[in-house]
Amino acid sequence: MAARGAFDEIWGHGGPEDPRPEFAALSQWVADTPASELQRRQQSAEAAFRQLGITFAVYGDSDAAERIIPFDIVPRVFLQQEWTRLCEGLVQRVEAINAFLEDIYGERRILREGLIPPELIYRNEQFRPEVAGIRPPHGVWAHICGIDLVRTGPDEFYVLEDNARTPSGVSYMLENREAMLRLCPELFRDFRVAPVDSYPDMLLETMRSVAPGNNPHPVCVVLTPGHFNSAYYEHSFLADSMGIELVEAADLVVDDDVVWVQTIAGRVKVDVIYRRIDDDYLDPLTFRADSLLGVPGLIAAYRAGNVALINAPGNGIADDKAIYSYMPEIVKFYSGGEAKLPNVETFRCREPQALQYVLDHLDQLVVKLVDGSGGYGMLVGPTATRAQIADFRLALIAEPHRYIAQPTLALSTVPTMSDAGLAPRHVDFRPFVLTGSDGVRVVPGGLTRVALREGSLVVNSSQGGGTKDSFVLLEDKAAGQSQSQRQSQ
Repeated sequence: MAARGAFDEIWGHGGPEDPRPEFAALSQWVADTPASELQRRQQSAEAAFRQLGITFAVYGDSDAAERIIPFDIVPRVFLQQEWTRLCEGLVQRVEAINAFLEDIYGERRILREGLIPPELIYRNEQFRPEVAGIRPPHGVWAHICGIDLVRTGPDEFYVLEDNARTPSGVSYMLENREAMLRLCPELFRDFRVAPVDSYPDMLLETMRSVAPGNNPHPVCVVLTPGHFNSAYYEHSFLADSMGIELVEAADLVVDDDVVWVQTIAGRVKVDVIYRRIDDDYLDPLTFRADSLLGVPGLIAAYRAGNVALINAPGNGIADDKAIYSYMPEIVKFYSGGEAKLPNVETFRCREPQALQYVLDHLDQLVVKLVDGSGGYGMLVGPTATRAQIADFRLALIAEPHRYIAQPTLALSTVPTMSDAGLAPRHVDFRPFVLTGSDGVRVVPGGLTRVALREGSLVVNSSQGGGTKDSFVLLEDKAAGQSQSQRQSQ
């Protein structure tokens, strides 16, 4: 079962016999649909994903090319008032992230004010002095953010981490919705669900809005490291959905600080690049000289203001989990108000007092690498073995600055298909937030990741997690009434 006392978003604390009033209709749908039918639909969706090639790789795994992220047929649902509150907090946080990046690579007011220890910036591997002094077109750094959220109760949402480099998963959000529309059309008749299929159009509008100069028809491309990359399907999917070119480094050339793409009709000037290549490999003349994935001279063109890069190089400093621990102060510094979405309580192991507390409570805490991702380099104390805890203790003592720790939260659950039938499984949530020259927009949906293993709190696909569709309802009572009932009122 899920963690004792965990809040279930559909069933509340009462279980399937006594669901939350707002979700009575959805709970009834789950109860009325035979488990065998739910299983059939789920298998149909996964077969379609495999046929489409929606796979991901776990590096070092010989079976990686054949792996899909498991899909669960029971949706996760947000009421309209819940979503409105979330959006307010997400917009505030992303605006603060953009202001922080602008400041850190510019005037550095926040360091002069003493709110963040300078060494957390200057000694951070994600800080890129190579781009200091560059101002991206229209002053936008984090064009696409994925803000990972967890929930512990009806009104308790927390930010788990910020993703401002190359947040992935949006193709799963879109394909999950396609599957649900095809396999569970009755849900969309009964509930008014906000559409997510406009995301490619929103992304293209965002890209065009930050193009340098006043070109009314900027040329936009998606830059991929190639088909061996774990997220290549997403790169190809987004380029195709937006109707723009998917390019690799060999397709681009920089001439006199201008980026060109070679086409069958000749060279075409490129204005905006949505790059899915890490900073280190982006330009061998600026970063790693041995990179075969990057475009020589790209940063020079960027510095000259001739091309927009989405997301901006150097954004990794905002992803760092040690910086995350200062986000409440960062939000207040740049917005003037308290953070509307709180952080999870975080212990900075670089601080001696915090390190001692963590060492004394390793079996109760979640410990993470400050620059880790994908569930790697992480200890979940309550489920760890003695040997794992002992290994982590040694790692913490040797390099405490590389780790942060957080309490083990009773993450919310959502009913999920299991071998034994429907059962609560823990979830997190990644909404996608787009920032262009015309402001900040939150996509009305997102990626719900679910820990498929009983009792597990780790939702990452590389660690055995799956995904669900995420419904945002368009009116408050939509989850408790059918469409015909609403029309009769």
